[in-house]
Amino acid sequence: MKRLLQIEFRKILTYRIFWILTGLYFLFLVLGLLMAEFMINNMVNDINRRLPIPIPHVAIYFFPWVWQNITFFATIRYVLIFPAIVIIILITNEFTYKTIRQNVINGLSKGEILVSKLMIIFLFSFVMTVLLAIGTLIIGIANTSEITAGLIFDKSIFILGFFMTMLTFQVFALFCGFLLRNTGLSIAIFTLYSLIIEPIVYYFLKSPLVFENNISKYLPVNTVISITEYPAIPVLKQVMGLHLQDSLTLSGCLIPAGYAILMLGIVYWVMVKRDL
Repeated sequence: MKRLLQIEFRKILTYRIFWILTGLYFLFLVLGLLMAEFMINNMVNDINRRLPIPIPHVAIYFFPWVWQNITFFATIRYVLIFPAIVIIILITNEFTYKTIRQNVINGLSKGEILVSKLMIIFLFSFVMTVLLAIGTLIIGIANTSEITAGLIFDKSIFILGFFMTMLTFQVFALFCGFLLRNTGLSIAIFTLYSLIIEPIVYYFLKSPLVFENNISKYLPVNTVISITEYPAIPVLKQVMGLHLQDSLTLSGCLIPAGYAILMLGIVYWVMVKRDL
């Protein structure tokens, strides 16, 4: 395991684009989280102009709900696309520069190559989860008047949801990169599907034009971003009638995990059958 990580780190250190995209992701993540409450209250102001009884402004950074709120905004598909692109570049560069073939010549098995990529994905997801947890603690402490240990960790299970979301979404990116093997094509197709095609299919399946069904919630990317389905904002329940999520659900985590395992199985099968 240590040897596989050392090999991967030698490659990553030479990829300037890896550090640039990772930095951009972290920057957009921090800015988005800090501006989330401001943007929500701007939306509330717009709604209040059309209501006879105004809705009060919302606060999202207090314990225990800050865990759910931060996790939700950190796992919006438009934010997750950045680390996914990083993984696609790491995978496709292996084929572009023939380093994956060289690794096989040097004695690595195809299974070890796949495991090494999974270790990088796991490590990247873990580091981002730890950073998000630390940031959430700081934000929560700064915005909660009466703090107890029970209050702080009451909804902290949602941080595990962030880890699951990061991990499975990056496995989807790995799947796309390994199958297409071309950086530009992989990024284009993955981005097009994640940000445009699946949302269109999702809303089409939920439209009155289609027979009543629950298919849309089982679409791959939707299952990932639905691990934390809604932020804990009471106004959503009052105005939109949403049933707010109280905790992570087992099915909500197992379905994207099942997709990820299936995709890894397909990747390994393709690696065995095709020349590298």
